[in-house]
Amino acid sequence: MKSALLVFLGGGLGSLVRYWVALFVNQQLDSKLNLYGTFTVNIVGSLLIGLLMGWFLKSETPYPNLQLLVIVGFCGGFTTFSTFSAENLDLLKNNFYIEFLLYGLGSLLLGILAVFLGVLIMRIKT
Repeated sequence: MKSALLVFLGGGLGSLVRYWVALFVNQQLDSKLNLYGTFTVNIVGSLLIGLLMGWFLKSETPYPNLQLLVIVGFCGGFTTFSTFSAENLDLLKNNFYIEFLLYGLGSLLLGILAVFLGVLIMRIKT
């Protein structure tokens, strides 16, 4: 039950922060395509999860409760695949094929790169 509560709390906080960050980014860019906020949180979230994974990997103590709170909960709530998928479908429906390819492939490649860089940064800081 404690584990579920940690994931619930972290996920709720991550979702709220995602909403605020996406809203802020979308308002700043004032674009007809409202996907920059999702792109931002997914890449930042990928970097954050990489940094956290790297930190936990080099830590002498595994901190399982903290991992549940921040990786599974917060990062899981902060990043969003369902919104990403819906935005890609919307791009296709509206014939934004170039934007669809750039957004989809860019998110995937930069997300993986961000996780890798996060882990690498934490390994270097040993």
